[in-house]
Amino acid sequence: MRKNIHPDYHMIEVKMTDGTTYRTRSTWGKEGDSLALDIDPTVHPAWTGGSAKLMDTGGRVSKFKNKYAGLGF
Repeated sequence: MRKNIHPDYHMIEVKMTDGTTYRTRSTWGKEGDSLALDIDPTVHPAWTGGSAKLMDTGGRVSKFKNKYAGLGF
């Protein structure tokens, strides 16, 4: 293998939306950094079957609904 072309893998801590944490190897950040997730598999509708509600940050959802109101969404 060629030297000095591969990313530096190190241990980071990932904090889920419910407060649980786990340690994993990553190229993100530096050794010991903590990555806080806004959306993870415990709350995202793709994994929960659509029962969770997405937060309407900055009115994006309502803006979308207003823009496409006449199309039957």
